[in-house]
Amino acid sequence: MKKKNGNGAIGNPFAALKHRNYRYYWIGMAISTTGTWMQNVAQPWLAYKLTDSAFLLGLVSALQFLPVLLFSLFAGVIIDRSKKKNILYMTQSASFVITLSLTILTYSGHIMYWHLIVSSALLGIVNTFDLPTRQSFVIELVGREDLTNGIALNSMQINLARVIGPAIAGVIMGAGPQGIPNCFLINAVSFGAVLLSLWFIHPHPIERQLIKEDNILRNIEEGLKFIYSRKVLFLTLLIVAITGTFVMNENVLIPVFSVQVLHQHEAGFGLLMSMIGVGALAGALTMASIAKDGPRKFFIYCFPVITGVLVLMVGFTSLYALTGVTLLLIGFFFIIFIASANSIIQLNSTNEYRGRVMSVFSLVVGGTTPIGNLFAGGIAQSFNASVSFIACGAVTLVLLAPVLVYLTAKGGIEPIPQK
Repeated sequence: MKKKNGNGAIGNPFAALKHRNYRYYWIGMAISTTGTWMQNVAQPWLAYKLTDSAFLLGLVSALQFLPVLLFSLFAGVIIDRSKKKNILYMTQSASFVITLSLTILTYSGHIMYWHLIVSSALLGIVNTFDLPTRQSFVIELVGREDLTNGIALNSMQINLARVIGPAIAGVIMGAGPQGIPNCFLINAVSFGAVLLSLWFIHPHPIERQLIKEDNILRNIEEGLKFIYSRKVLFLTLLIVAITGTFVMNENVLIPVFSVQVLHQHEAGFGLLMSMIGVGALAGALTMASIAKDGPRKFFIYCFPVITGVLVLMVGFTSLYALTGVTLLLIGFFFIIFIASANSIIQLNSTNEYRGRVMSVFSLVVGGTTPIGNLFAGGIAQSFNASVSFIACGAVTLVLLAPVLVYLTAKGGIEPIPQK
């Protein structure tokens, strides 16, 4: 592993921004992601207002990720066969059209629950291609040397947006009856920032072996065999799947918890969503600062357990401030874990398989979300949001236990290859 710069000093947390392509990409995505997080706050609040049902709220969120579960493996093959910049042009344009349609329906007063179902499913299909493409595109913008830092800075911009977006959305939603459609409109406009940034980006060519086999199922099989053949990939993805399924169900649980337990309105709900982002932003900045040392196995082993414990703790609190602090800590530990896992997976992949590997990563991060959302929403509907937090935390810890015992017995995840 490389030594820290300056005889142990922390490295430059913004190293990847020296690349012109990455600067354009980062700025465009930061603007767009802020708009997305505004919609991520407004949409579940609208769904809960329309239905007064935690389960139906969970269904809206689940349907946004269901296509990721169903089609990610196919998307990975297409990504490996195509230019990633072209895919991003198409996915960002489609997201603009879908979000604008939702905006018009909400402004006109004709919005219905089934509209949210349809728009969530359509955005889910788009994200099935968009998310792994964005992940695997970074290496073409910064190269291998700054890949870990680029991934960490991606996490930082996502979570900077996660702080700003929900806070702005909470204020806008509480300011008047047009607050929710205003959030949708801002998100629709924000996609233009990504499309503009892509216009100025000229990715570095990378060496890769073109896929010669036309059979898409054979391509998927080859990708899965590649993952299974490398223990570091398989075990890391397994831990990500468990943690991603049961830890991050905030879009379902926090709206219900805010109303049922904390007795909050729009502004209070938006601030709680921002607290997760504050913690995640701090975690991403921490990860970017130590990126030159490479991802650390300690983060993969311990931080999922810590987040599981914190999720369980939320279920035992009824104090607004304590809930906010706990959510902040969840965001901090989870983002360091997920950024470390992302780096480990990309560093141990080859250019030939990177799209397929990252599609599986997107599958276990987002594709498992419908399972977690329906699990969390169903328990919240049958009991309450507090019980659901406790159940999600407990299941996380129970499922992680045998994996971590196995890793300990086998000597852990393989070392990360360094240049």
